[in-house]
Amino acid sequence: MENLNLFDTFSEFKELKNIDRVTMMSVLEDVFRSLLQKNYGSDENFDIIINIDKGDFEIWRNREVVEDDDLEDPNLQISLSQAKLIDEDYEVGEEVSDEVKMKDFGRRSILSLRQNLSSRILELEKNSVYLKYKDRTGDIVTGEVYQIWKREILVLDDEGNELILPKAEQIPSDFFRKGDTMRAVVVAVEMRNANPLIILSRTSPMFLERLFELEVPEIFDGLITIKKIVRVPGERAKVAVESYDERIDPVGACVGMKGSRIHGIVRELRNENIDVINYTTNLNLFISRALSPAKITSIKINEDEKKAEVYLQPKEVSLAIGKGGLNIKLASQLTGYEIDVYREMNEDDDEDVNLEEFADEIEGWVLDELKNIGCDTAKSVLNLTLEDLVKRTDLEEETIREVMNVLKAEFE
Repeated sequence: MENLNLFDTFSEFKELKNIDRVTMMSVLEDVFRSLLQKNYGSDENFDIIINIDKGDFEIWRNREVVEDDDLEDPNLQISLSQAKLIDEDYEVGEEVSDEVKMKDFGRRSILSLRQNLSSRILELEKNSVYLKYKDRTGDIVTGEVYQIWKREILVLDDEGNELILPKAEQIPSDFFRKGDTMRAVVVAVEMRNANPLIILSRTSPMFLERLFELEVPEIFDGLITIKKIVRVPGERAKVAVESYDERIDPVGACVGMKGSRIHGIVRELRNENIDVINYTTNLNLFISRALSPAKITSIKINEDEKKAEVYLQPKEVSLAIGKGGLNIKLASQLTGYEIDVYREMNEDDDEDVNLEEFADEIEGWVLDELKNIGCDTAKSVLNLTLEDLVKRTDLEEETIREVMNVLKAEFE
């Protein structure tokens, strides 16, 4: 018990964190030499022998034999009479090596040694976690949900390291229980107050990009390139892809046979709708594809102001805008152009009536809900079916029926 189990903590740490042998030896020797310096003033004449596997160690002190009257430094020198007690053959000028026992240091020094060792081990543990993740930003990790708090979730990786998934980095419809397995992408790694902080995200476009790399071999192999990703987590995403091999259809490869590849990604993202778009340098064509599923009639582009005026048939306007303006918002982010949608003028458009004209009969919030899906005239509403309006708005079916009756009366 002379070493007072000084290696217990370190041995456990070695097994869990796989610290290399050189680092282990270095830490242990540093701790012992600090103790020697404190007790003897110097550690230069000490040899420390450590047996990592057995959890044992020896400390030997080397001193020069001097005449009894010439003894000046008991740490570096030993009197001839003392040396002969060890071995009768010792003579002046020779070097004596004798083992220093842990009990010679005293209980207080030994406790200090243990605390110092524990502190160094903890420091190594923190540093090893930081080094493991510092170059993994953008990588997907799989972990187990260990603790759920109001503002964040504590996740443990396969080695028991702590990772943080903040509330802001969770998909709104995410729901986890303790013990669940979840995937996320590493977005930040830093040391905060000497502690490693690894931040995960499920809302980052990088997460969607890595999922595509996992599901689509052509992307992983570099045959297909993801040019840009924009998304509203849990709602909708648009992914622009390009292939440098004419034999490969990038959109078809990403979607897979009957959607087999993209279905897994959609499930992981809580049924987030994903539009995969074939990238092109033809700006008109790219904007047109970005507004899918709407069909564009014509486009006017102002490159100086980064604006695009898009003209569509009345029935296509709501598709282009999308529920809550989501489709046109993502299309603008994907193309880098501010997109304005306009209806193509038909002969009977002169007979149409702006929805504002019905403010006395229809409540303002109902009109706003209809405008949010691109319906700003009576006929633009009537051109849609009851089912379409129920699906695209947050209005009740009965409310929509009443609105349609009011609008139809205007033309009867």
